[in-house]
Amino acid sequence: MLKKVTSFTHHTTAEGERVSYTYSTIGEDGSLINSNERATMLVLDKDILNHINEINKMLTERIVD
Repeated sequence: MLKKVTSFTHHTTAEGERVSYTYSTIGEDGSLINSNERATMLVLDKDILNHINEINKMLTERIVD
């Protein structure tokens, strides 16, 4: 069985930095078992937080006035 992330987003909450994501579960024969399953987590790992900050920086720099 394979679990494939299909989307994710980052947002800041009162508890800290949060990542929400959706995923699908795919059987070994390629059949779709579940789709659009949702989960969320608080990001505590400093390396991952640095990556999130770099992505936010890159996206902010792309904003044209």
